[in-house]
Amino acid sequence: MDFSLFTNLQPWQWSLAGLSAVFVGLAKTGFSVVGLLGVPLMALAFGAKASTGVFLPMLMAGDLFGVAYFHRHAAVKQLIRLIPWAVVGLFCGVTLGAGLADTEFKRLLGVIIFVLLGLMIWQDVQKKEWTPPSGWWFPALAGLAAGFTTMVGNAAGPVMTLFLLSMRLPKNVFIGTSAWFYLIINLCKLPLQIFFWHNISVASVSIDLMTIPLIALGAWLGVKLVGKLPERAYKLFIMSATGVSALAMFF
Repeated sequence: MDFSLFTNLQPWQWSLAGLSAVFVGLAKTGFSVVGLLGVPLMALAFGAKASTGVFLPMLMAGDLFGVAYFHRHAAVKQLIRLIPWAVVGLFCGVTLGAGLADTEFKRLLGVIIFVLLGLMIWQDVQKKEWTPPSGWWFPALAGLAAGFTTMVGNAAGPVMTLFLLSMRLPKNVFIGTSAWFYLIINLCKLPLQIFFWHNISVASVSIDLMTIPLIALGAWLGVKLVGKLPERAYKLFIMSATGVSALAMFF
C-alpha cells in the first residue's frame, strides 16, 4: 500500500484526525459509542481502508488510558465469555474484509441493535428487569459480532454496549470491562492489519503519535464527565448514543 498520502497532510486532515482523537479519549473512559463518530471522520480524511490503519493505534492509545483509570473495575467473567468468540470474529473479518461490501451487513446490524434497544427501553418503561439468556450462544453471538465488526470497520461499539448493558453492570464496571475488552482485541488486531491488510506503517504511526495529547484530553474529559453523571443518567445517555450510532449505519 502507498503511504505517500501521509507525507503531506492538509490542515483539514489534521483537524479531522485531532477531533477523532478527542472522541477516542472520551470513548475509552466511559462514553464508548462516541468513538463511532471518529470512524467516518477518519475515513473522510484518509480514505476508508487506509483510515483503519491510522485509527487502530489511536484506539489502542485510548485503551491504555481507559485501563489506567478503570482497570480495577472489570467483570472478568464476562471477558472470559466474550474474548474467545471475538477472536474468531476477528479472523472472519480479516478473511472477508478485503473484498467485503459491508453496507447491507451494517444495515442488518442496525436493525438488530434497534430491536434490542427497543426491548430494553420497553422493559425499563414497564419497570421489568430483563434477564439475559443464560446459554453459551448469547456471549458467543455478541463476541462474534463484536470481533467481526471491529475488524472490518471499528464499529463494535453498539454490540458491546448492548451486551454489557444487558448484564446490568454498574457504571464503573461497565467502563472497566469495555476498556479491557477493547485493549485485548485491538492488540489481536494489530498484527492482522500489519501483515494481512498492510495498512499500518512507520508513516501512519507517526500521525498517531501526534494525536496522543488530544486522546489524553478526551480521556480526561471522559473521566470528569462520568464522575458527575448518576447511574440512571449515564445509562440513558449510552442508550441514546447507541440508537444514534445504529441509525448512522443506514447511511
